[in-house]
Amino acid sequence: MSIANLRQALTGVSGVPVTAYDADGEVDPRVTSAVYARVAAAGIHNIVAAGNTGEFYALTPSEIRKVFEAAISGVSGRAPVTAAIGRSLREAISMAKDAASMGATAVMAHQPVDPFAAPAAQIDYFRNLADASSLPLVAYVRADGFSVPDMVRLAGHANIAGIKFATPDLMLLSRAIAASDPAGALFVCGLAESWAPSFTSAGARGFTSGLVNVAPHLSLAVHRALASGDYETARAIVNQIEPFERMRTKFRNGANVTVVKEAVTHSGLDVGPVRVPGLPRLDAEDRKELFALLKGWEETGHVREAAVGASG
Repeated sequence: MSIANLRQALTGVSGVPVTAYDADGEVDPRVTSAVYARVAAAGIHNIVAAGNTGEFYALTPSEIRKVFEAAISGVSGRAPVTAAIGRSLREAISMAKDAASMGATAVMAHQPVDPFAAPAAQIDYFRNLADASSLPLVAYVRADGFSVPDMVRLAGHANIAGIKFATPDLMLLSRAIAASDPAGALFVCGLAESWAPSFTSAGARGFTSGLVNVAPHLSLAVHRALASGDYETARAIVNQIEPFERMRTKFRNGANVTVVKEAVTHSGLDVGPVRVPGLPRLDAEDRKELFALLKGWEETGHVREAAVGASG
C-alpha cells in the first residue's frame, strides 16, 4: 500500500484489538485472530496490531510477533494492518523488520517511555525509525513538552504517514497542523471517540478506538457524523458511549483494557484477563454496570435496525 493510500485509511477509524490469553496466561493465537477478524469484518478502516489496547508493554518481543501473525491472518487483507513497534530504538527497528517480513501494511511507533527522554530526541527516535523502516510509519505522540517546530519536523519526514496525537493539548495540535505541510503526515486523534469531535474541529482527521472490539457500529457512526460535519449527531453518540469510556479511566487508566476485555469475553470470545500491572479483572459492581450498558446498546441497536427496516 502506498503512503498516500495509508493516509486515506488513517482518516477513518484505526481500531486496536485486544490480545487473547489462554487458561495458562499465554497468548492465544486462534482467539486473537478471531478478535481481529471480527473487527475487520465490521469495516474498520485501519487495524493496529499489538497497540496499547493489545497490551503492547505486557508482551515479550516473541509474543508481539505472534500477535502480528494473528492479526494479519485474522484481517486477511480486508484492511491495512499497522503493526505496533517500540521500546529501545534497536528493538523497534527489529520489530519493524519483522512486521515487514510478515506482510504488515505499516508500523506504528509507540512513544519511548524512558523517563529521561528529551522532546527533541524523541522526534529523532521517530525519524530514525522511519529512516530504517521499509514500511510507512505512524508516530504515536503521548507526552507533553513538544513544540510546534518539533511537530513540523516530525510531520515532514517522507516516510511518516501519520501522527497519532494523544495529548489533550489542542492548541499545540491546531498550531502544528497549520504550520505543517498539508502534503505531509496526517494528524490523527489518538484519544478515541470522546475527543474526536474536538480534534476534528482543530484539523485532525480520523481517530483511534478500542471500542471497536465491542461496538464497532458506534465507532463508525461517530466517524460518519464527523465526516459529514454533523457534530450534533457525533456528540450524541459520544454521550452514549461516555459511561464505557469513563469506566476505562478508573485507577488512572488501569482499567482501560480491562473494561474492553471483559466486554469482549461477555460477547462470547473469551480473551482472558489483563496482565499486571493493568487491572486483571473488574470488581462485581463495575462488571454489573458494564454488562447493563452493553445490553442497553444492544437493545438500542435492535430498535434502530427495526426502524430502518420499517422505513425501507
